Amino acid sequence: MLIAFLIVAFLLSSCHSPVPLVTYEESLQATPTLTATREVQRGEAIPDASSIQHKIDLWNADTPMLRGVNIWQALVIPEVDGDSKGTGHVGPPFFQQDFDLLAELGANYVVISAPGLFTENPPYQVDSEVQRNLDNLLDMLAKADLFATIAFRTGPGKAEWSLCCSDVSYYDDYFNDAVWSDPQAQAAWAEMWQYTADRYKDNPVVVGYKLMVEPNAANILYGIDFPGEFFRSYSGTLSDWVTFYPKLVSAIRQVDNETPILVGADGYSSVAWLTYLTPADAENMVYVTHQYMPYDTYTHQSIRGKNSYPSQFDVDNDGDQENFDKNYLATLLQPVRQYQKKYSVPIAIDEFGVKRWEPGAANYFFDLLGLFEQAGWNYAIWEWSTSFEPFGVEVDDFNYKLGTDPSNKSLQLDNPLLQVLHSYWSLNSIRPSNAPW
Repeated sequence: MLIAFLIVAFLLSSCHSPVPLVTYEESLQATPTLTATREVQRGEAIPDASSIQHKIDLWNADTPMLRGVNIWQALVIPEVDGDSKGTGHVGPPFFQQDFDLLAELGANYVVISAPGLFTENPPYQVDSEVQRNLDNLLDMLAKADLFATIAFRTGPGKAEWSLCCSDVSYYDDYFNDAVWSDPQAQAAWAEMWQYTADRYKDNPVVVGYKLMVEPNAANILYGIDFPGEFFRSYSGTLSDWVTFYPKLVSAIRQVDNETPILVGADGYSSVAWLTYLTPADAENMVYVTHQYMPYDTYTHQSIRGKNSYPSQFDVDNDGDQENFDKNYLATLLQPVRQYQKKYSVPIAIDEFGVKRWEPGAANYFFDLLGLFEQAGWNYAIWEWSTSFEPFGVEVDDFNYKLGTDPSNKSLQLDNPLLQVLHSYWSLNSIRPSNAPW
């Protein structure tokens, strides 16, 4: 869903001359001089890395132990992408310097939001180039001393394009959502995850398997945005993620009992759908949600958007003015707290973000991360952009390394957004190098 804005932005801007990034060495010079921001808002629990003995302990702790980012990759389609995402099979490429800088800023965690290891079309089989790309990413993360969750956006019977680009005509010939109606594709997803788990279960960097990034059958197949409407008509069918995902869990647990499994609800893993996600009968499960609300009226405004944080405006388009502040954000997250209390399960916010130019975005981050800290939820922001040119500076809505000025196309690490992120990331106390496994 969210990548649509990134892809469209790139396609619309690719005709412009690329503006070069500053060198990596120049960027590192700026890192130690990040201006101090306000004192972070922490929960009552005191983090204790010595209490972490198993990977699931990272998710069960009373205080966040994983604070970091998402990175995004997709299969490269030369006929559509040209060389905009690089010349490899998967793009855009990432480099060691991208992850070294992230670690230097304090993050300890990366969600690899990328293609699955099996092909999208039958015969469903391992895509060796995708596998090589994932191996390379994990090697770079290990060198940067960062943990990782493997999160599959695509796989048998599921392409990237309905997730990111359902209204983008460039990808009309590449849509594939057969997984929501084809039992063979679903069986192949289970086989893909079993293969993946068997391959990476002993990798000390890998602390999570995210079964599918933003399941979206209800919207894609039926145009349904409300969970109650969907489950009244389609509960128990092939398009019901609640019925489908436990089969993936079972396939993984046949070869790997330890690595935590992350799952979000249909409805693009939104908070509104989480209540309808029945927990699986399995150990070491983590339930995730994505927090981009309020979407249209704040986090995804255009560069001409006027709504700011904190302030007062009609946040939910109901005709009334609301106070858009930390209390409002806390109310948005109340269903997540209720779900955690009801089922006694770990929760993570493994996607959240705001376009970098939104008025008051740094204040929004400061309060939102404070709420995550108080709840004890691990979190990963959308997104950490590649330094690959011109992609990293042209597809820049969520490239927080560029600061808050939408016209800026060069690294500006000492900016209000990174100051807030750095202040919270700096709370991290555990990394692969001091983990006991």
